[in-house]
Amino acid sequence: MQILPLAAARPLRIAIPGGSGQLGQVLARHFQERGHQVTVLTRGPYTAPWQTVHWDGEEPGPWVEYLEGTDVCINLAGRGVNCRYDAANRRSIYHSRIHTTRLLNQVIATLSDPPNVWLNASTATIYRHALDREMDEETGELGGHELISRWRRAPQSWNFSAGVAKDWEAAFFETETPRTRKVALRSAMVLSPTPGSSFGFYSNLVRLSLGGKQGSGRQFVSWIHETDFARAVEFLVAGEEIAGPVNLAAPHPLPNRHFMAALREAWEVPNGFPIPWPAIELGAFFLRTRSELALKSRRVVPGRLLDAGFEFEFPDWPEAAENLVQQWRHRHD
Repeated sequence: MQILPLAAARPLRIAIPGGSGQLGQVLARHFQERGHQVTVLTRGPYTAPWQTVHWDGEEPGPWVEYLEGTDVCINLAGRGVNCRYDAANRRSIYHSRIHTTRLLNQVIATLSDPPNVWLNASTATIYRHALDREMDEETGELGGHELISRWRRAPQSWNFSAGVAKDWEAAFFETETPRTRKVALRSAMVLSPTPGSSFGFYSNLVRLSLGGKQGSGRQFVSWIHETDFARAVEFLVAGEEIAGPVNLAAPHPLPNRHFMAALREAWEVPNGFPIPWPAIELGAFFLRTRSELALKSRRVVPGRLLDAGFEFEFPDWPEAAENLVQQWRHRHD
């Protein structure tokens, strides 16, 4: 399949509901710089080089007119998951994903000129804890209540994450949109040289000499450089034959101990104290986050992207880590 880059085609109208966060800004900047007209639908409009429009993510409103005649809709709406999983946060995490997706299904079905393609956020967390083999779109096993060791089942918080992911995709695909192609973006951890990002968190550990393995260090880390994330989304927009779930992850996931070692090398920090499983659980409690982010083994590979001919600029973590550290130093140090 030959897919032409969007930069060589006509300028597109692109709407990004929930696009005010890190990933939304990565995509908005990427498409804006290539001459496309970007509109971000956000609860709190902000100053940006692209258009921002208020929406509440709850019910139809004036924002609907910005989807009429739009070429591309990229829905990124969803409350952040880096929080403690109490009852209120669970409700918010679930509602902010499933309800907004159903709302967009409702609205897009009523448009006289709906988007040609709708890409909806999903997550690589949908797959089970996997040490034994890689998970692609065709043969990957979905998670929930699996064994993570010979004697231990996945914690309830892990089951919740997988359940949200499955319900999220079910809500996305439950309504047929004959004039709008649908792609679910099963994204791995997107690494960006910005404060507050996952890359910033791991880098802080390394720079504090806490960048050793986490837990056993055997759990796999699936990741994607922000440049390849934006390029892959652009590739999927242009790929008119691609629909359904697509893994957005670099082709070479690696064990946590190797992931951290490469990051230490990029930062030129020779050593890092390991963080055992109980310390991670305790730290997650006091930081009001969850241990799953560090301990679940995500061994996700981009089968459909590779089959379609997508070429990664950063397929391997050591080179990606070096690039991200250089960008960080240029921006912040």
